[in-house]
Amino acid sequence: MTERHVIESRDEYLDAVRTIAAGSGPIAVDAERASGYRYSQRAYLIQLYRRGAGLFLFDPPAIGRFDELNEAIAPAEWVLHAASQDLACLREVGLDPVRIFDTELAARLLGFPRVGLGTVVEELLGIHLAKEHSAADWSTRPLPTTWLEYAALDVELLVDVRDKLADMLDEGGKRTIAAEEFEATLARQPKLQRQDPWRRLSGLNTVRGARNLAIARELWLERDAFARESDIAPGRLVPDSSLVAAVRAEPRSRAALAAVREFKGRASRSELPRWWAAIERGLTTDDLPPIRGTSGETMPPARSWAERNPDADARLKAARTSIAAISEDLAIPIENLLTPELLRRVAWNPPEPVTAETIGDALESLSARPWQIEATAQAIASAFVESSQLASEAPKPES
Repeated sequence: MTERHVIESRDEYLDAVRTIAAGSGPIAVDAERASGYRYSQRAYLIQLYRRGAGLFLFDPPAIGRFDELNEAIAPAEWVLHAASQDLACLREVGLDPVRIFDTELAARLLGFPRVGLGTVVEELLGIHLAKEHSAADWSTRPLPTTWLEYAALDVELLVDVRDKLADMLDEGGKRTIAAEEFEATLARQPKLQRQDPWRRLSGLNTVRGARNLAIARELWLERDAFARESDIAPGRLVPDSSLVAAVRAEPRSRAALAAVREFKGRASRSELPRWWAAIERGLTTDDLPPIRGTSGETMPPARSWAERNPDADARLKAARTSIAAISEDLAIPIENLLTPELLRRVAWNPPEPVTAETIGDALESLSARPWQIEATAQAIASAFVESSQLASEAPKPES
């Protein structure tokens, strides 16, 4: 096994920048985080490969900013697998591509049944990649040799994979589609944080009453603040199940909280005063949360449409059938052809009059790509019109 070297000093990093700049062609980039171990989503290892330059493994916490590297490679095409997962942590250190090729997204558009990197590499290159370190704690120092080998292989083969996928996209007439999807991935804005993030607490549905919800909220907020401060994943401090158990036990003293057997976790006892203070705030606050959260969503779940808006339900079901047929014909997964959320929004509140053009305008306002509009607008319009005609022709119930 080749010994992999991690670049940790600024001088060595700047030498690498010059070598990479002298290389040619696309640049394979990947990043490893410590999700599930750390609170932050920062990169703890960045891998880069370019033909004529070779492989480079960088230690972002030691190096800091990568502005010089970004300037040297920004004009080139960057090759990433599942780019949306890595762009945020790359941008955090100054690496911001202007042109990408996403090998996972390309594989989806080509109809691959499985699009994990290991599967795609094996399918296209006949090489088996072991993926046993994908969920490792990459903040570990020093990084084990086997982990570095795994990380290196993630980019060493990526340009070859890109070339084969590009040929297949050309052969399938999907190169323009892929280019639009790659651009959309680059332009996608981070999701806004929901209004009440504490409502994501797993098991919260078993908590009854506004007062207990207030206690759950205060426990979640305290754990989140402590996790951010210590850069440890919240669930590794105290699991969700333990916070919910503490709420449901309704302790009335710190000793009673300590006696709750289900209240577990590495920080459950060492930080007991912290958790009890949170419970006390929940017990005494006048700011009681509503039983149900407000997500700002005005469109109800599709499962309730048949009762609440039968016309919209008929439109949605008719359009789904049409979209499924197009998906099969193009060999593109439905969620890539047109996300279910966009279809639901147009079905719930269709334009007037319903035509391919007005449907296309509505989809464009919802950020659908030109190729998606071209592929689906006419079919959606026809499905909506047909469902409306069927509804008008249906016999009316006798009064």
